[in-house]
Amino acid sequence: MTDAPASSGAVLRRFLRLALFIGLGACGGWLFQRIGSPLPWMIGPLVVTALLCLTGALPTQVPNRLRPFGQVVVASQVGLTFTSETLHVVLELGPVILGTAMMTLVCILLVTLVFSRWSGMTLAQGFLANVPTSPVEAAAMAVENRVDPVPVIFSQTLRLSAVVLVLPFGLFALEGWPAGRGMPHADVPIQPLNIVLLLACGFAAMHLFRWLRIPNPNFLGPLAATATLAVSGYGLPPYPAVILSAAQVVLGCWLGSTFRRELVARAGRLTLTCLVSILTLLAACSLGAAGIAQLAGMDWRLLVLGAAPGGVTEMALTAKFLGQNATIVTAFHLTRIFIFMPNIPWIVAVIARYERRRLRPESEDK
Repeated sequence: MTDAPASSGAVLRRFLRLALFIGLGACGGWLFQRIGSPLPWMIGPLVVTALLCLTGALPTQVPNRLRPFGQVVVASQVGLTFTSETLHVVLELGPVILGTAMMTLVCILLVTLVFSRWSGMTLAQGFLANVPTSPVEAAAMAVENRVDPVPVIFSQTLRLSAVVLVLPFGLFALEGWPAGRGMPHADVPIQPLNIVLLLACGFAAMHLFRWLRIPNPNFLGPLAATATLAVSGYGLPPYPAVILSAAQVVLGCWLGSTFRRELVARAGRLTLTCLVSILTLLAACSLGAAGIAQLAGMDWRLLVLGAAPGGVTEMALTAKFLGQNATIVTAFHLTRIFIFMPNIPWIVAVIARYERRRLRPESEDK
């Protein structure tokens, strides 16, 4: 008879702990907005919640089921910018987008070869740690290929967080700290019916893409749905700023909650090596993108964002905040996703088989 109340009490405590955790993250967003930080409602919660977890003050795991809310909101907002004029520009930039994706793959392979041994990871782990995909997808591919997923998850989380933190501040440092820059649609009125319709459209498309087994359905589904509506002239009104900010808080808190004090303390060499390799990869991709921009006569900032080894959600937000065309940046990342996602499994399988064959004779000699 006492199990139900005890269980209810535990659920209530977990809920209150999560609410406090996200609330403190939102306070971080407000603070970072006050100081003029880029992407304040994502970077602020990320920094605050990561500190709460690393210091042991309030270690909390944000459930994975909350992350789709942030992805769906951002994706459906970006999709609304996909006008017929933008589609024409994206088609014209096809060779540049494809070339940038292949340049990024070359940089990933080179960084993997240089840093995997230093970190103590295998080549398969090193590749999965650096390739731009989600930590969950990278871990699943590691398990399928009999590769330890823990270093992969840790490295992927560091990669996402480092790119979100370093790239906006780096661009600000090069351009000068701008005044009055922020997310668009700050003056969109709150109209509940429009918000519900846009959310319903986004989540329905997300579930459809999951059912079709399309990669990254949380982002690609809502993006495709609202982009189709926008191109056909039936685009819905965008989200008001408070909804977009809430989505960023969820994404920032989710990233921050993945940091664990015991893992970082136990993996000092891995942490240092991963950070160095991530920064090296970011620098290599940025330099390559700047070179392609010079050859193509395009804005280097646009290509740096398009080539960045970060998540499509985070880079789309960064582009919107920095005043770049988020739809074109998204096109760069989507092209890379559709090139990489079908090919990552067989590349990892080949690398893993090569390493197992190479290690087998050494073990037999002993």
